[in-house]
Amino acid sequence: MILPTHIVSAGGIIINDKNEILLVKNPRKGWEYPGGIIEVGETVPQGLIREIKEESGIDVEIINIVGIYSNIKKKKGYNGVKEIPTIVNIDFICKYISGELTTSDESIDVKWFTKNEALKIVNSKIQYRFKKALDYRSGFICAGFCTNSDDEFELHEEYKFDR
Repeated sequence: MILPTHIVSAGGIIINDKNEILLVKNPRKGWEYPGGIIEVGETVPQGLIREIKEESGIDVEIINIVGIYSNIKKKKGYNGVKEIPTIVNIDFICKYISGELTTSDESIDVKWFTKNEALKIVNSKIQYRFKKALDYRSGFICAGFCTNSDDEFELHEEYKFDR
């Protein structure tokens, strides 16, 4: 038996005291909420907090999980990587705690937006996940989908778990 290979990543929808949402502008993917790959030796929350700090310069408190999403299609790689395996994305609602917004190699711009502004500019590949997080009331979503290099999104299945 061959064991499957998945990338595990986490994303944080960060809300400040003005009810604004933090987005970072990735040089390749455009505007998105901060997050990234969980590294060996990290828990998912530790990796998310690290990624948010690296991409935006701020510290957050994780409030709740809002979704677990499986991108079930392998994709063409970049930067010397031939193929990107399937990805399990875990999204969380986070609260801004402290820090000044700063850019990095992964974020050429970092800004707070109103909900409506953010919905208009967030990149199409994460639009579905972003809308689900912003509509969060309780429970969480578990869904399978495919994206490709043409920014196409295809939902395969969705389950909502209420608490």
